[in-house]
Amino acid sequence: MGVEYEGSNFCGWQTQHEGVRTVQTILEQAVSKVANHPVTIIAAGRTDTGVHAAAQVIHFDTIATRSSHSWIFGCNANLPPDVAVLWARPVDKSFHARFSAIVRHYRYIIFNRRIRSAIKHRRMTWYCHPLTASKMREAGGYLIGEHNFSSFRATACQAKSPIRNVYRLEVTQQVDCIIIDISANGFLHHMVRNIAGVLMTIGKGDQPPYWAAEVLQAQCRSLGGITAPPDGLYLLGVDYPDRFNLPRFSAPAVIW
Repeated sequence: MGVEYEGSNFCGWQTQHEGVRTVQTILEQAVSKVANHPVTIIAAGRTDTGVHAAAQVIHFDTIATRSSHSWIFGCNANLPPDVAVLWARPVDKSFHARFSAIVRHYRYIIFNRRIRSAIKHRRMTWYCHPLTASKMREAGGYLIGEHNFSSFRATACQAKSPIRNVYRLEVTQQVDCIIIDISANGFLHHMVRNIAGVLMTIGKGDQPPYWAAEVLQAQCRSLGGITAPPDGLYLLGVDYPDRFNLPRFSAPAVIW
């Protein structure tokens, strides 16, 4: 299934103790009702508290036989307004939402205006200091390619290797919004938010663009500056090998 959610009122993706609202818990309850048996869901990526998804991908095993229409509309009838199933289709047993993924796409949106927005609250990261997108764009170029991203991983990150391959990192500006689009074979815990924090520091003028390369080469999280807030972070999509015949990633022009 492809799933969309607005993460502001969730304590992240992963199921926790009873009484904690998470996306996984809500989805498992809805899917289990449609399947008429308990279901455990696996996701392409576990998003943090406050992080959104435009196209999370999940899989589950079921003995139930339902049409795609029944899975989609049945689940949505049992989901709250801030979660929606977008598509559903069967896959063979070799598919795994996390381990079969070959590219993940994220977007970080910064609302760069002196006055905060009431409408865009919790859907973008508000930053009141002027940012220079061209400097952020130049800095992002140093992070493209296969590198050791230890400087950009959370101290609690459990990944066995800090090596990741960033295929694309683009910084664009649309009126008061600065948008960071980043695609990679995988991401470490807080990696996108830490990259955004470094780029914002550079965009403000506190560091030159080459500082991004220095932080990367240091392989030390303490030199990487702030972890940007979760509000502006979106999982945009996940790519899989063609043999699974799943919807291809297509970046929306704007999210807010």
